[in-house]
Amino acid sequence: MSVRQRIVLVDDHRMFREALRAVLDREPDLRVVAEVGDATALGSLVRELHVDIVVMDIGLPGVNGIEATRALLAERPAVKVIALSAYADKRYVLGMLGAGALGYVIKAAAGEELLHAIRAVARGGRYLCPEVEGAVLDALRPVSGRLPGTDGALGRRERQVLQLIAEGCSSAQIAGRLHISTGTVDVHRRNIMRKLDLHNVAELTKYAVRAGISSI
Repeated sequence: MSVRQRIVLVDDHRMFREALRAVLDREPDLRVVAEVGDATALGSLVRELHVDIVVMDIGLPGVNGIEATRALLAERPAVKVIALSAYADKRYVLGMLGAGALGYVIKAAAGEELLHAIRAVARGGRYLCPEVEGAVLDALRPVSGRLPGTDGALGRRERQVLQLIAEGCSSAQIAGRLHISTGTVDVHRRNIMRKLDLHNVAELTKYAVRAGISSI
């Protein structure tokens, strides 16, 4: 690869960032130009340093990695984001991919797998480490929920609540975002599940992806 990829590491564990930087900086085609512990001012940093790839942890303080990815790509759509997480949970995988990440690697495999992911997205492709491929394949299987436009279709507020559920928000967080009570959130949650004949968060997330709710 002739062009050296300029990379920013976003992770709140300093020792992990430093270890990861040491691995990446040994590669002649890669250069870590910055490492930060949260997503504050990430857009400005990416712009100033002409960053090609952001390796993004999901469990960040303040704004989580899903929200940070969505905000960054809205401002800098040419940047490529690779999710880096301790978890292979379906909700996190679908949330990051829905926000625009092109790759997903779990931290336990952050060495060689991250190198594969960086080179794949640098070439214009996508990359999922083996541990999360199953989550994506499972999400493509049919679910029993009805799609929008059929009987029981969701209202505007219900779609907003579903969107935030799929992003991993708690009832309290949803209430704060939508300026409603937690009790009202729980009523919407029950109504959504009843209308769609779905029974847990994983099924709701899968439905949201298939239904094209924009921010997941």
